[in-house]
Amino acid sequence: MGQTLLQTLLHRVRHLTSRHPSPHYELEPLFSSTDSLPSSSNAASRQKHTSPSSLPRRLLRLFTLRRIFLSILGAFILFVVSVLLWGGIPPSYSDIRAYEKALPQHNLSLPSPEGAHGQFLRFPDHLWGHGLNNVLQEILLQSQLAHTAGRAYVFEDYTWSHLPLPWTLYDYALRPARLPLNAFISGPSAGAPMPAPRAVSAKFWEEVCGKKARRRAGGAGNATQVVTLTTEGVPEDAEGDVLMQWWADKLKSVGNSTCVQVVQGDQPAFDQNLFGSTRVLSLWPALSASPILANFTWSPLVHAAVTRNFALLRPPSPAQLVSPGAPPLPGLVAVHLRRGDFVRHCPRLYGWDAPYMGFNRFAALPAADAFDPPPKSQPDARRAYYMEHCFPERAQIVHRLAEVRRDNPGLRRVYLLTNGWGSWVQGVRDALMGDGWEDVRSGQELVLDEEQNYVAMAVDMAIAERAEVFVGNGFSSLSANIVMFRMAKGLEPASNRIL
Repeated sequence: MGQTLLQTLLHRVRHLTSRHPSPHYELEPLFSSTDSLPSSSNAASRQKHTSPSSLPRRLLRLFTLRRIFLSILGAFILFVVSVLLWGGIPPSYSDIRAYEKALPQHNLSLPSPEGAHGQFLRFPDHLWGHGLNNVLQEILLQSQLAHTAGRAYVFEDYTWSHLPLPWTLYDYALRPARLPLNAFISGPSAGAPMPAPRAVSAKFWEEVCGKKARRRAGGAGNATQVVTLTTEGVPEDAEGDVLMQWWADKLKSVGNSTCVQVVQGDQPAFDQNLFGSTRVLSLWPALSASPILANFTWSPLVHAAVTRNFALLRPPSPAQLVSPGAPPLPGLVAVHLRRGDFVRHCPRLYGWDAPYMGFNRFAALPAADAFDPPPKSQPDARRAYYMEHCFPERAQIVHRLAEVRRDNPGLRRVYLLTNGWGSWVQGVRDALMGDGWEDVRSGQELVLDEEQNYVAMAVDMAIAERAEVFVGNGFSSLSANIVMFRMAKGLEPASNRIL
C-alpha cells in the first residue's frame, strides 16, 4: 500500500515537472530519460540507491525561477484586480480640462497684457503631494501677488503625484495623480473673470513661453525668453504685507517681460510658517478687497454636489445652498473633527509649541476661543490642552458643542466634517443625539457621483461655509480657510468658533 502511494506521488511530481520544460529556467530533472517509475517489483532495489533525503531535495527543485516569476506575476495581477474592484478607475475630468482649454483668455491674438505679448507669472515648483488646503493657501497668495504686480497668474493642476501615469495608489485604491484646478474652484485664481490680465493655465503658458513658442518662432533665438527669479534674500520673518510688497518690487525689476517664473526651491515664496502665524493677518485688508478672494467661489462640480444633498442639509430653499448672497443655513452648526494622521501630529504640535493657524486668530473672533495653553512649567496640563483642542475625545466634543449651543440657542442640527472611521463617527453621532441635538449628519452620508467623490473635501468646506455657526480645529489649514472664506463673505465673526 505504501509503495503504491509513493509511486503515485512520484508520478504526479514528474507530470508537474514536464508541464514547464525550459533549458534556461529548469533545474536538473527529477528523473533522467532512462529512469522508469518504481514499481512493486523494483522498489526495494530502488531504495538501495536513493538516500532518505533525496526526495525532499528533488521536490525543492520544482521551485524554479520560472515558477517564482509566475508566482510573483500572479500575485501582482491579483493585487491590481483587487484595487480595480475596490475603487475602480478614477474619472479623467476631460470635460473640465476642455473647459479650461477653452477659456477666452487662452487666445494668442489678445492685446497686452494678455495674449502672446501678455505678462505672466508662474510658480513651476508649486506645492504638490499635500492636502487641498495647504495648496489652496499658496494659490491664493500667489495669485494675489500676480494681481498686485499686474500679471496673469499661471494656474496648475492640483497634483498629488508626478508619476507619468494618470493615477497613483492611495489607501489601496487608485486616485487621480492630477486634477484640473477647476474641479475644485472657479474663482479668479482658476481663470474666472476679473480685470485683465486674467489667470491662464500652465498649458497656455507653454504655448507662449515653452517649446511650442520656440517652434512657432522658428528657433530658440527668436522665441520669448523666460525670466527666472529665485527666493534668495526673501525676508522670511516679515509681516505678510511686507513680504507681498517685497515680491511686488522684485517683479518690477523685470519690467514688461512676458514670461516670468519664480523658482522656489527649499524656500517657498509664501511658506507654511507664514500661514501658521498672525503675520498672515496683515494681508487681510488687501486680500479681502481683492477680486482674488472677494470673487472666490467653489466649482460648479462642488456646488452641484451641495445642491444634490439638499435633503440632508434641509435649507429653507434649495437655491439658498449656492446663491452667493443667501443667508446661512439656519440652525446648522458645522464642526471639523480631524482624525487620521492628527493622532500623531497633535503631540508633535505640543512638542513644537505650535499656536493656532493664522486665519484662526482674527482679532474679531470670540476672545473665549483664543489660544491660551497652560505655561510650560505645567507640561501635563499643557499637553492635555493641546490634545483637547487638536484631537478631542467624544465627551469633549459633546461638551464643546453644548457650550456653543448655549451661546447660539437656535442651533438644532450638527454637520460633521471628519476623516474618522465610520464606527467612530457613529459613536460621536449617538453621543450628540443623546445630548439633545435634533439631527447629526456627516460628510460620509453625502450622495456623490464618481467625479464629486474626489473633491469631497471641497464639498464639506462649501457646506461649512454655509452653516449658521462653524466650529473649527485651530491647528488645521482646512478650518483656517473656512474661517477666512466666511469672514470674506461678511458673516458675523462670532459665528466662527474653535474647538
